[in-house]
Amino acid sequence: MLVGAIEAGGTKFICGVGTEQGEILEQISIPTRGPEETLKDVVDFFKGKEIERLGIGSFGPIQVNKTQPDYGSLLETPKTIWKHYPLLKHLEGHFPAGMPIVVDTDVNAAVLGEIKWGAAKGKDSCVYFTVGTGIGAGVFLNGKLLHGLMHPEAGHMFIKRHEMDDFSGCCPYHKDCLEGLASGTALKTRWGVDGTELTDDRAWELEGYYLAQAAVNAIVTYSPEKIIFGGGVSQRPGLIEQIQKQTLELLNGYIKKNQITDNIEDYISLPGLGSQAGLKGSLALVLD
Repeated sequence: MLVGAIEAGGTKFICGVGTEQGEILEQISIPTRGPEETLKDVVDFFKGKEIERLGIGSFGPIQVNKTQPDYGSLLETPKTIWKHYPLLKHLEGHFPAGMPIVVDTDVNAAVLGEIKWGAAKGKDSCVYFTVGTGIGAGVFLNGKLLHGLMHPEAGHMFIKRHEMDDFSGCCPYHKDCLEGLASGTALKTRWGVDGTELTDDRAWELEGYYLAQAAVNAIVTYSPEKIIFGGGVSQRPGLIEQIQKQTLELLNGYIKKNQITDNIEDYISLPGLGSQAGLKGSLALVLD
């Protein structure tokens, strides 16, 4: 069976065709523009591909409650041109009637992909943070993705600002939440250069401090068997080691579990699927 996957991002839509085993056979990257223009290219890619299911991991916020009439629609997204756009309904009109199509957040897709085929394979619980332009989190608990009133928005958790940090934060809603202090946007706003050009060790120690707080909050809230940091910012050499080190320091001996204290390098890691986590996770959404 061939399965379609869409990793719908704020800057690009990555579309792919894969197998039930998670193998991506073909993929394309489409720049994100307005909804009609972008989705025309998406539909054109899938023409003639003979997929039987489609999984969509999307930027958000997005309605993920299947019982709601606006399931699969964007909500109050910062990308105003996509605000309240009925993503699922638009795509349904271009595929055979009754074909299974599942929509969830991009980061929920990523954590599911890691559970099924990646660094969290075999685990019953995992928290996946994606750190890029913004920060999001996908939570997999007790064998399923966490949904509640809405999907988790852990990028907006409040954290403690470092005593030596006078940056007020850049989140338009909360200023100094996790995203406001540690996202790629925050790095560029605070230091004046893109994260890929930032070489100051102090900057990355501070970044590690904030992301370690996110890890600690996940540990004491969800008690996951695994924590993964994905996204472009997380790829910075040495950053994951900073997060591991400072997580142990912040826990300060309170959590005495061998998986953490003796094996922090495995407990907190980068994605096993690398940059394919989101796309393969979108496959997994419709196979789960």
